[in-house]
Amino acid sequence: MAAVSTTVPAVKERLSLSPLTMTVLVVAVALSAGVGSFAGLAVIRRLGLVAAMRAAVVATAAALLLIGWAPDRAVVALSYGLFGMTLGCIDVSANTRAAAVERHYGRSIFASFYAAWSAAGVAAALLTAGTAHLGLPAEYTLTAQAGLVLALALTVRSHALPTGSPIAVSDHGESHGESVVLGRGLWVELAPFGLVLLVAYVIDSTVSSWSTLYLHQTLDTALSLAPLAYAAYQVGTVTGRACADHLVRAIGPAAVIRAAALLTATALAGLAAAPSWPYAVLAAACTGLGVSALVPLCLASAGRLRPGAIEAVLARMNVFNYIGVLTGGAASGILGSTGHFRLAYGIPAALVLALLTTARSFHHRFRS
Repeated sequence: MAAVSTTVPAVKERLSLSPLTMTVLVVAVALSAGVGSFAGLAVIRRLGLVAAMRAAVVATAAALLLIGWAPDRAVVALSYGLFGMTLGCIDVSANTRAAAVERHYGRSIFASFYAAWSAAGVAAALLTAGTAHLGLPAEYTLTAQAGLVLALALTVRSHALPTGSPIAVSDHGESHGESVVLGRGLWVELAPFGLVLLVAYVIDSTVSSWSTLYLHQTLDTALSLAPLAYAAYQVGTVTGRACADHLVRAIGPAAVIRAAALLTATALAGLAAAPSWPYAVLAAACTGLGVSALVPLCLASAGRLRPGAIEAVLARMNVFNYIGVLTGGAASGILGSTGHFRLAYGIPAALVLALLTTARSFHHRFRS
């Protein structure tokens, strides 16, 4: 994801794409990722988690190569669509596994999975910045990123949970434990978590997809420095997610959600008002620190609603995820294309305060 987000300006310039066209492509990634989430659910049930994740990782590497070397607009549009599909499949399969592992151990560890994801985002953003500094074009950057992603396919393997655990999702996609009927009321139960997830991904999409262009276009920053805001954002998320599980055990998830919302709102306001790129990079880091715990806490809480059908619940949660990505990416792109990138960060700063009303839904405490 970091490879795609941080090369948006370079791909835009190489193919002479308009800001509106790039906005449409970002929206296409979100839409196809939503479809890929439910497609991934079907693949998991048929082939199992390991096979689904391996296939998605290989397809992601192929999508990166296609984006980098696309000769025209039609091919790059199809490439972004393929990337979104594979991303959705990875989301539902990896989150299903993380939820099962967390439930087995009986304590908050979900955020640690996301800390690893964010750490990879930092590395990818720095790689983009480094190759841009050396004057290498986007196609070489994305080829290098694709090679790193492809190497991940070799690391996806079976790690069976003990059959005596509260729930164990096998690598062949079978759920051990009670049979659970999802029920029509599930969407109502998911609503508080879905709202937090939606807002979190509005913010994440706005910073991830457009911070590089914001620094380059609005703050007149060089292409070699513009990806640093994304890297700083991911540094913030790594730091926050590394600490989130410990905070949840100490003060409870509701208090963590409230603190995260207040910090995120303040940081976004600072990003919107940044006078130059160093201030924007600092504000992006603080935004990542604040928003970091929101997504893993939402998914972990939602997964506990129907512990016998985690993959189905999380596939539904991904609807909120991609609506947030779609809303954030499209709105920010439209505002940016009209020269109002600062509003793209100022508006979510006010929106995130609404999350304070949902904190009481995060009441589950783990044993120490």
